[in-house]
Amino acid sequence: MKIVVTGGAGFIGSNFIYYMMDKYKDYQIICIDKLTYAGNISTLSGVMENENFKFINADICDVEKMDSIFKEEKPDIVVNFAAESHVDRSISNPNVFLETNIMGTSVLLECCRKYNVGRYHQISTDEVYGDLPLDRADLSFSEDSPLKPSSPYSASKTSADLLVLAYFRTYGLPVTISRCSNNYGPYHFPEKLIPLITLKALNDEKLPIYGDGKNVRDWIYVKDHCRAIDLILHKGKIGEVYNVGGNSEKSNLEVVKTILNILGKGEDLIEFVPDRLGHDRRYAINNHKIETELGFKKEVTFEQGIEQTVNWYLNNEQWWKMCLCKE
Repeated sequence: MKIVVTGGAGFIGSNFIYYMMDKYKDYQIICIDKLTYAGNISTLSGVMENENFKFINADICDVEKMDSIFKEEKPDIVVNFAAESHVDRSISNPNVFLETNIMGTSVLLECCRKYNVGRYHQISTDEVYGDLPLDRADLSFSEDSPLKPSSPYSASKTSADLLVLAYFRTYGLPVTISRCSNNYGPYHFPEKLIPLITLKALNDEKLPIYGDGKNVRDWIYVKDHCRAIDLILHKGKIGEVYNVGGNSEKSNLEVVKTILNILGKGEDLIEFVPDRLGHDRRYAINNHKIETELGFKKEVTFEQGIEQTVNWYLNNEQWWKMCLCKE
């Protein structure tokens, strides 16, 4: 089995590569990554010498380069993690999100169609559904929920999802999509909430929290997400969308206070700042489909995962300092 993983030097993609290479010793993995600010080649140092791993520095929007890679490698599966994913950056500069997240997906789909790839899997996000009210804990997103993206980022991911499904309907391309809640764990780029707060708290810096801090997100440990993708690739039904959640809803303020408690820091570091434009209030994923059809069940609780994650940053200072230098 030969799998192309795009965006594999990023957070979730790199964790997926490590997971798959550890579980399937005979699989070949080809990682394609442009190595933007969020991609770090050192993240993959643990697999670079593996004979079943190959790294290619390339942009998924480069039609000729992608065509040559697919022609040479003839992959069985493509898993597309490559994306611009930071909402704040999408608000200040939406064009790069449209190019990478939509046009890049289009290039990959065309290559899959041309070279008869057996499966194209799109990594999406729960943000395509928009948000839910804070006072309706009974509501959650199912795969049939309407798509109502709020930011240029989520709109670009929604567009990519629809394009993927159109290739299934029009061309019969074998595709699947997973829409996941917020991931956390090792190799998470420091601009995101959990690593950002962890590193600032370590330095006793003020911890910026948007608005009132009550915005709620569902959190899933990245290895559990990788397990879900593995299940979808091997057992998922072609043409289907699968939601992947952690059933761990936490407000941003709760997450920050949990990190402070692990580090033994005071809550006086917390500083509320003006809210993000169009800030979604609550995300909540309904896992029923992937649990009942594919047997998915998360293994890591938020309490276990957040402590493991904070300790990982404490023990990997060289990695995150290198990331900060790239910003």
